[in-house]
Amino acid sequence: MLRASFKSADTEEWLDVYFTRPIGLAFALLWARLGVHPNVITILSMFLGLGAGWMFYYTDLWHNIAGIILLMFANFCDSTDGQLARMTGKKTLVGRVLDGLASDVWFFAVYLGIVFRLFPQDIPFLPGVKWGWWALLLCAIAGLICHSMQCRLADYYRQIHLYFLLGKSNSEFDNYESQHAIYESLPKKGAFWARAFYGNYAKYCRAQEKSTPCFQQFYSNIKARYPEVGDMPQELRDDFRRGSLPLMKYTNLLTHNSRAITLFIGCLLNVPYIYPLFEIVVLSAIYWYMHRRHEALCVRLNEKYGR
Repeated sequence: MLRASFKSADTEEWLDVYFTRPIGLAFALLWARLGVHPNVITILSMFLGLGAGWMFYYTDLWHNIAGIILLMFANFCDSTDGQLARMTGKKTLVGRVLDGLASDVWFFAVYLGIVFRLFPQDIPFLPGVKWGWWALLLCAIAGLICHSMQCRLADYYRQIHLYFLLGKSNSEFDNYESQHAIYESLPKKGAFWARAFYGNYAKYCRAQEKSTPCFQQFYSNIKARYPEVGDMPQELRDDFRRGSLPLMKYTNLLTHNSRAITLFIGCLLNVPYIYPLFEIVVLSAIYWYMHRRHEALCVRLNEKYGR
């Protein structure tokens, strides 16, 4: 049952496989027995994430331990809602909207907590110089630019990998054109949630496509020759997997676990600024390396299969 809840062994991180997913599955079985809807679990995760951000504002140990526990349970809920939706067949458009919003709510609260925590403190190695508005600038760069850019590309590369490995039905590999067409087809009255989802999702897809020009060229050429992934030669799909698989560890580093661990260490040691600095310096370096490797892979495959 646990293995069936994974999308692919290629894209699962070991910490999720051995820790987060088993706990999420246990909660999913419990909530299913109690008849709880997956969307309720997603909303619960938002409140847990908001509570975590509030706890990280404080400098004492016990508030920070409480923040760690709350954020861990928010992440368990994030794993649970998808597993529960698949188990009960209760997949909804509102659920997809809420699921995409949940982690943004958590980390907005976390950044806000760090800003208020740092505001009156001295900047390291500059005694008497307060963080003040520099804390807001640091977290704004980390959250609004680095975090969103890194997670967006990591998610895209995972979905591309799943598409070539398992086909369209087992991935969420979508494009701007199709999602925008759905948005335009919806009535302006009576379809608020649907328009909100597809409008924002189309913009999300467009941002992914703009950041991957070499992949777009490769995919366009391949799509012209093989309209469906099942039509592609197995050699092509295997070749893509061989090149893409080593990059999956970087997509995992750019998602939740590495961020959460760094955040927990920084807050427990009362140096919370290491979390936004980690995003800006370390994760940005991983992002650019992963991006360069993937684009180079697509150039090579385009020369081999796309002409």
